Amino acid sequence: MNEYRPGKFQYLPMVIKNLMIINGLVWLVQITLLNRYGYDLSRLFALHYWGSELFRPHQFITHLFLHDPKSITHVLFNMFTLWMFGATLENLWGPKRFLIFYMVCGLGAALCHMGVLTYENMNLTHYANNFLNDPSFSNFALLDSKFDLGNGTDSMESLKTALANHDPQAIDIARLYVRDYVHMYRSGATLGASGAVYGILFAFGYLFPNTYMYIYFMFPVKAKYIVGFMILAELWSGIQNSAGDNVAHFAHLGGALFAYLLLRGWSKRRSDFY
Repeated sequence: MNEYRPGKFQYLPMVIKNLMIINGLVWLVQITLLNRYGYDLSRLFALHYWGSELFRPHQFITHLFLHDPKSITHVLFNMFTLWMFGATLENLWGPKRFLIFYMVCGLGAALCHMGVLTYENMNLTHYANNFLNDPSFSNFALLDSKFDLGNGTDSMESLKTALANHDPQAIDIARLYVRDYVHMYRSGATLGASGAVYGILFAFGYLFPNTYMYIYFMFPVKAKYIVGFMILAELWSGIQNSAGDNVAHFAHLGGALFAYLLLRGWSKRRSDFY
């Protein structure tokens, strides 16, 4: 029985070591600029929707090296997962191929996420224009049901009540709110190495499907089942699109998809699974 037990950081391949250093240093720069000068580095380097004035082409790459500056958990989890699953892959492929794989998965994840952002923003624009052209309660309620404008707050419920009563002042407030909401939605930032890391995770499960991993260091489970469960969970969460969920689930799935395509391109006939 082949087994895989996560151990200490005893063996750190070159590319993974440098990726961890770069991501850690960038995160320190992020929190320093944010705490000392109030400047959010994600405005320039995180990935933005192409219809936003904040979008720049270089963000397809640079967003991979930024993480949430308000929480160390984001960067630590991504870097730990990168090391845990990626070390075996870098040793198998060598640094050049591993780096190419990592960057292609990250870029593929960004492209898939951009496609989702385009779809969501087109829908938002459609429903917002319907309300702005006909500021009725029904159009506003439909927009709110699709995008949860106020997350169920009391102020939003009061505004909807005023619109239902045809209050002219409420109509003006709602129009202004919808315009601001559309602008805010378009300016949302996506950052983190999660898309590339999911590509690494998928590759490990694809190449080493029968390798045992230990959940909580106690329960042996084959890698293919863990990876399959995580991908299905991401798909379910992405379809649900729950209010307040700011995780880019389809970016994660995009990283896994491009990992599969790249692996198939590298080797269409494989029998040496572990």
